[in-house]
Amino acid sequence: MVSFKSSGPKGGPELQGMYQKFWEAVSDAGKMKHKTILIVLLLGAAWGVAAPSTEKWCFGPWRRASDAPILSPQGTSWESAGTFNPAVMRHNGKFVMLYRAQDAAGTSRLGYAESTDGMHFTRRAEPVLSPETEYEKDGGVEDPRLQKIGETYYLTYTGYNKKDAQLCLATSQDLIHWERKGVILPAYKGNWNKGWTKSGAIVPEQIDGKYWMYWLGTSADKTDQMGLSYSTDLLHWTEATETPVLPRRPGKFDSRVVEPGPPPILTESGIVLIYNGADDKLIYRAGVAVFDRKDPRKLLSRTDTPIFSPEKDWEKAGQVPNVVFVEGMARQGNRWLFYYGGADKYVGVAEAPVQ
Repeated sequence: MVSFKSSGPKGGPELQGMYQKFWEAVSDAGKMKHKTILIVLLLGAAWGVAAPSTEKWCFGPWRRASDAPILSPQGTSWESAGTFNPAVMRHNGKFVMLYRAQDAAGTSRLGYAESTDGMHFTRRAEPVLSPETEYEKDGGVEDPRLQKIGETYYLTYTGYNKKDAQLCLATSQDLIHWERKGVILPAYKGNWNKGWTKSGAIVPEQIDGKYWMYWLGTSADKTDQMGLSYSTDLLHWTEATETPVLPRRPGKFDSRVVEPGPPPILTESGIVLIYNGADDKLIYRAGVAVFDRKDPRKLLSRTDTPIFSPEKDWEKAGQVPNVVFVEGMARQGNRWLFYYGGADKYVGVAEAPVQ
């Protein structure tokens, strides 16, 4: 960071009428061979519960591809305190990683590293994006996510100026030289968002003539939940829902935070989005949500339990304890590689078979 649960049927006369039809259908079910199946399906409909999905996520179970971090803080300068929360993209036959690097003062920059095997990375000596604008001053540039559309790379990142955190965009042709496009989702604005904006995960193809992006906002109850916006030009975005598209769930691993991970994977049957969830103790784990391939607002399924959790000492102790935070993803042959931040200090990698 599939089952669905609810607290049971609620509602007025309209819903009560549905229950009556349900019991009438059950009474008639004796005329059918598959009475049990009918009852299960009708119960699901009555309680608003989706039938278990048979969709594949296009990847199997996760395991760590390395038990140790593949990137750690170094030196006494811009990446001395933390190197974490990576985005990864295949480019010119190599794996290119942009990672959040933090200095001793807490200012963040984006570092660049590349690899031929997806496991062993060589870093550039200097960051490729450093805080320059008023909306980045002092706090920095944080938590990158990468998407390639056409011949252009789109980088969403958080601009933080020690006061506000806002979702920003930059573009590049080579992943090294970046042109800022500014804040694309301002803080404190939106249909339900009352706070900061972060973590833009752009769907790789247009759907219904629009580009779509999942993102993080803060609701009135001070919890962080997932929103959805659309755009025709990738620069100007319009909110697509009145409420969070993927809300928090009290009592579960995502009761406090529901935050997009890497950009979604498009399959024939759905939009597969890995997301990062945190519970009331702010333990971060990974989950999976699947949205409708033709309507990115429509949730099809969602994991009831996390698929990946902090286990190693370096995932449990760091700048922020008990965190695995997935932001990067790349396919290598018959496996997927998933890149994550460990305890806001290190970069780790997990793998899963392609299916």
